[in-house]
Amino acid sequence: MKLLRVGPAGAERPALLDAGGVLRDLSAVVPDIDGALLADEAALGRVRAAATAGDLPVLDADGLRVGPPLARIGKIACIGLNYHDHARETGAEPPGEPVLFFKAPDTVVGPYDTVLVPRRSVKTDWEVELAVVIGRTARYLESAEEALAHVAGYAVAHDVSEREFQIERGGTWDKGKNCETFNPLGPWLVTADEVPDPQDLALRLWVNGALKQNGTTADQIFPVAEVVRYLSHFMTLYPGDVINTGTPAGVALGHPDPKPYLRAGDVVELEIAGLGRQRQELRDA
Repeated sequence: MKLLRVGPAGAERPALLDAGGVLRDLSAVVPDIDGALLADEAALGRVRAAATAGDLPVLDADGLRVGPPLARIGKIACIGLNYHDHARETGAEPPGEPVLFFKAPDTVVGPYDTVLVPRRSVKTDWEVELAVVIGRTARYLESAEEALAHVAGYAVAHDVSEREFQIERGGTWDKGKNCETFNPLGPWLVTADEVPDPQDLALRLWVNGALKQNGTTADQIFPVAEVVRYLSHFMTLYPGDVINTGTPAGVALGHPDPKPYLRAGDVVELEIAGLGRQRQELRDA
């Protein structure tokens, strides 16, 4: 299923994109799309039954804002330097274990919402990423199969980053990762049954129409199953938690000087095969 949330920011309602590409209202079936829904097999069954019946009300998509496909996100755990080609372009050694940082849930915006360039920013960068959404509480998982069984679905994430804040201002990466609007998510949460192999997904990103990133999750250093398994030994993963799994080569940081960092007026578009496409215009904060 392709689940999404539509409407004004803070007042989104649950919806579903059916097999024919028709947007349908889920408000009468479930109150929202969040961790509670993803953990409730009976509720998900009602959604599937309603989708199959084909009688959900049709929504007029014209002018309707698409919000983040997941409400009340618990935490966003992010994996850095998780593609072989991205590690090479930044001159970093491939890590021996997943590199972990966090983004606050309040960085999440809709897939077509404005992204704000932070004040005094000179190195705002782009990163297309596969987001993994947890559907079952995960603690001390032992196998890849067990890890994937705890995944509810997948989405497109834009891990917007400010490289000066991240690298040159001391401490951890978090200062360059948590500026407002720095995690557009969506348009859909695609349930795991529709993504048979998360290591066979093409990722692309354009800036002002020019292709910048063109990669595949097959190039991940730590595949999705290993990332979920690994993290479950350091923290409990709950339904509604999100994991951003890293970005392929092609970020501004990897370009020769002068690096083409983002500025107000730029337009970024990104997509992952089968998971949808985003578009954001940038403006100054």
